[in-house]
Amino acid sequence: VQLQASGGGSVQAGASLRLSCAGSGPTFNRHYNMGWFRQAPGKERKFVGGIGWRDSRDYGDMPRDRFTISRDVAKKTVELQMSNLKPEDTAVYYCVAGYSQSAGRWRADYWGQGTLVTVSS
Repeated sequence: VQLQASGGGSVQAGASLRLSCAGSGPTFNRHYNMGWFRQAPGKERKFVGGIGWRDSRDYGDMPRDRFTISRDVAKKTVELQMSNLKPEDTAVYYCVAGYSQSAGRWRADYWGQGTLVTVSS
C-alpha cells in the first residue's frame, strides 16, 4: 500500500489549501477507510478526520467549520479542503488508510509521507 499526498505549502492566515492523497499498490483495498492526521511542531500527532468507503465520517481534531474531507472511492483518493487557515493549523499532515480507534486513541495501518502546511500570521 502506498499513499501519496500533495498540496501542502506556505500560506498567509485566511488562505485556503486543498490536500490530496492517492492510494495505490496491489494490496490497496478500496474498502479501506481513508483520512488525515496532523502533527504540529513539538506536539503529538492527532487524528484530523476520515471517511469510510460507504461515506461514513469520523472526526478528530478537525475544525469542522473550516475543514471539509471528501473521498472518491473509485479513484482511491481522499482530500482535505482547508479554508480560513490559521497559524495553529501549521503542521505536517499525513494521509492514512485503515485507521481505527481503540481506547480513545486513533491509529492507522498505512501512512503517507506527510506534507507540510505552514500558516503565517
